[in-house]
Amino acid sequence: MRVTRLRAASIGTMLIAAMVSVSSQQPKIGYDDTPMQPNGKWHIHDGNRPQPTMITPGATPGAAPADATILLGSGTDASAWQMTNGSPVTWPMKDGVLQSSKGMIQTKAQFTDFQLHVEFATPKDVKGTGQGRGNSGVFLLGQFEVQVLDSYQNPTYPDGQAAAMYGQYPPLVNASRPPGEWQAYDIIFTAPRFNAAGTLEKPAVVTVIHNGIVVHHATAYQGPTEHKIIKPYVPANGKGPIRLQDHGNPVHFRNIWIRPIKGYDET
Repeated sequence: MRVTRLRAASIGTMLIAAMVSVSSQQPKIGYDDTPMQPNGKWHIHDGNRPQPTMITPGATPGAAPADATILLGSGTDASAWQMTNGSPVTWPMKDGVLQSSKGMIQTKAQFTDFQLHVEFATPKDVKGTGQGRGNSGVFLLGQFEVQVLDSYQNPTYPDGQAAAMYGQYPPLVNASRPPGEWQAYDIIFTAPRFNAAGTLEKPAVVTVIHNGIVVHHATAYQGPTEHKIIKPYVPANGKGPIRLQDHGNPVHFRNIWIRPIKGYDET
């Protein structure tokens, strides 16, 4: 029995030694003898730098990735939304499709930096012209509008057409589909930054992809958007909800999701 225990101990020691040997032979990840990057935080190819978080993408184009918050999905659930006065949503909804009606709605949650996906369809039955045709809007932080409009063969002032940064910049190109067809905005937004004294340090910046086509690329808002005016920045602009506008036209919305954008090396 004693011999058996000694042999077991010997075998265990050999196994541990083998594991240590194999571990020591594992290839080293990255480098710690390269120059520092300009920020002075990491070496070039630094193996100690945090690995990016693994996220499962959506199964199909436009589908929400695993870390997204669903703001409007399938079914009849509009619980992520409320009217701007805080009351329950009164817009009609069926089979995951929300139709604009009287009043503006907004998310209950507030956001800063994010990626936002919105699908919409302007009325198939065309009525009106210019701003009176399929008019709505997606308001980032409740204050910075990306215009929704039926801009298919429908001239209007350029900074008010579909995908415009309303009242400031027209889209680089008109990527609109015909009325009644589903369209998509993919929006990457960075909130404005203010110092302790409330002075603007960095304006709000947006990139907008309309139906797979870049229509704004890292463009700064001149200020919160309004009809016929550009409002000045104030510290309250730094955070807010997502708002959808009613402009008297029955615009449909579906498949809306949002995910926060964090800084490099943040988990």
